[in-house]
Amino acid sequence: MENGGSWEGAQRRPLLDENYSSSCYKDDEPVAVHQRRQQQCGPTNHKAPLIILGFSFLEGIAFNGVGINLILYLRTVLHGANSSNAANVASWGGTSYLTPLLGGLLADTYWGNYRTIFISTILYLLGMITVTSSAAIPSLKPPPCDVSSCQPATGAQMFVFFTGLYLIAFGSGGVRSALLPFGADQFSDGENPVAMRKKVSFFSMFYVCSMLGVLIAGTMVVWIQENIDWAVGFGIATLCMALASGGFLLGTPTYKLRMPTGSPMKSIVQVIVATFRKMHLEVPSDGNLLYEVDTNNSGQQHLAHTDEFRFLDKAATISDMETSNGHAHTSWTLCTITQVEELKILLRMLPIWATSIVYSAACTQMNSTFIQQGSVMNTRIGSFSIPPASLSSFGVMCVMVWVFIYNKIIAPAVQRCSASGAGLSNLQRMGVGRFTMIISMTTAAIVETKRLQSIKNGQTMSIAWQLPQYFIISGSEVFNYITQLEFFYAQAPDTMRSICTSFALLSTALGNYLSSLIITFVSLVTASGGKPGWIPDDLNKGHLDYYFYSLAGMCAVNFCVYVFFARRYKLKRVI
Repeated sequence: MENGGSWEGAQRRPLLDENYSSSCYKDDEPVAVHQRRQQQCGPTNHKAPLIILGFSFLEGIAFNGVGINLILYLRTVLHGANSSNAANVASWGGTSYLTPLLGGLLADTYWGNYRTIFISTILYLLGMITVTSSAAIPSLKPPPCDVSSCQPATGAQMFVFFTGLYLIAFGSGGVRSALLPFGADQFSDGENPVAMRKKVSFFSMFYVCSMLGVLIAGTMVVWIQENIDWAVGFGIATLCMALASGGFLLGTPTYKLRMPTGSPMKSIVQVIVATFRKMHLEVPSDGNLLYEVDTNNSGQQHLAHTDEFRFLDKAATISDMETSNGHAHTSWTLCTITQVEELKILLRMLPIWATSIVYSAACTQMNSTFIQQGSVMNTRIGSFSIPPASLSSFGVMCVMVWVFIYNKIIAPAVQRCSASGAGLSNLQRMGVGRFTMIISMTTAAIVETKRLQSIKNGQTMSIAWQLPQYFIISGSEVFNYITQLEFFYAQAPDTMRSICTSFALLSTALGNYLSSLIITFVSLVTASGGKPGWIPDDLNKGHLDYYFYSLAGMCAVNFCVYVFFARRYKLKRVI
C-alpha cells in the first residue's frame, strides 16, 4: 500500500472517519491495542465539551447560590447563634471539598465518570429541592422575629434544612470529581497539536465558566435572596441545577466514555505488599527483565520504566521460584512495571501537590483578610460605595481578563520565542503562579503599611488601592489553578484521573484549614502580654502588614521548594 502502510495494518483498523484524529491510528497495531486507542482517542464531538462547560457554569450558580449567603440565612431566617452558624458553615464547606475524593474513587473504580455524574446529580437535585422547600414552606422554618424576641428553628426544621445541605455536599463532590476529567476525555489523547491546544483551552474555559457561576450567584442570586425572597433565590439556584442535569442527559449520545478499570487503590497496596515481601531480592540492572504483561495484546496502557524509587522495582522483580513456575505468583507477590510506575507517579506528584496547599492558604486571604483590610478603608469610589466583599467579584472579572491575556498575548509570544515552539510547560506555568502570589502578598502588605501611615496622619485611604492586589492574585490563580487541574489530569495514571483531579480540590480545603491555623498561631504569639497583636478587632491598632509580609515570605519558601521538586520531576511516559 502507499504511504508506508501495509495491507495487514489496513485490515486491522477501519477507514479514518473525518471526526477522528489521524494520530490516533497506527499501522501494524494489534486489534486490542487499536480498540483501546479508538476508545480513548476519538471521535471528538464538539458538542460534548460545550455541554460540559454549560454544566459547569450552571452548577457554579447552583452551589454558590446556596453557599455564598448561607451564614446570613442561618442567622436571619433560622435564627441560629453566631458561633454555631460559623461552625455549621465551616463543617459543610469542609465536607463539600472532601467529598470529591469519594466521588473520584467511585468514578475510577466502579461507576466511571458518566455514571458518577448522573448519580451525583440526582443527590444534588434532591438536596437543592429540599433546601428550597425548607425556605418556601412556612412549617419548615421558624416565624419571623418580632420586636421582643426571635424563635430559633426547631430540631425538625434544622434536620430538614441540613439534610438538603449535605445532600448537596455529597452530590457536588461526585460532580466536581468527575465532570472535569469527563470533559477532558472528550478530546483526543493523541499527539495531534490541534487536539492538544483544544484540550488546554478547555481547561481554561472550564475554570472561567465556574467563575462566571460564582459571579452570577454572588451578585444576582444573593440580591434576590436578600431583597425579594430566600425561597425565590434558592429556587433559581435549583432551576439552574435542573437545567444542567437535563442538558447533560440530552447530550448522552454525543459523549465518549472511558470505562473504569478496577480499584486503583488495590493496585497501589499490591505494589507495597509485594515490595516488602521481596525486600531480600536484588533489582536487575536491566529494566527489561522486570515483569510486564504482553504489551501487544493486552489493550491496556503501559508505562515506561523509570529509575526513580528503584526499591519499588522489587515488586516487579521475578524471583527464581516464579521463573521456574510461571503460575506460582499472585498479584500480591508479583506486580507489573505499569503498576509500579503508577505508584511512582503518585510519589512524584506528592511534593508538587503539597506546595499547592501552602499556595491555597495564601490565596484564601482574598476572601478573609483582604475583606477585613477593605472594611477599614474609604469604600467610596467616586459617587459609588463599594462593599469590601464585592471586590471578590472584581477578582472574578480579573480572572477572565487574565485568561484572555494569557491565551491571546502571553502564550503566543512565548511560543514564538521558544526554540521548540511549545511554550510554557504545565510545571513552568504553575511556578509563575506561585511566584506571582509572592508579589500579591507583598503588594497587600505595602498597601496596608501606607494605610496605617495615612491613619496616623488623620486620613483614610480609598479602597481602590486594593485593586492591584486583587488583579495580581487573580493572575496567579489563572497560572496556577487552571494549570494544576490540567497537570493532575495529564500526569495521573489512566486508572486514577478522577481521584487525582480531586486532589486539587482537597488542596483548597487543606489550604483553608492551614490559613485558619496560621491566623490562630499569629494571634496567640503577637497578642501576648496585653499587646493588641497583628490582627486585632481594630485593625488600625494592629499590623496586618506584618502578617502579609509573613505570608509573602512563606510563599517565597514554598516557591523555592516547588522549584526544587519541579526541576527533578519526570513526566509520565507511555509505551
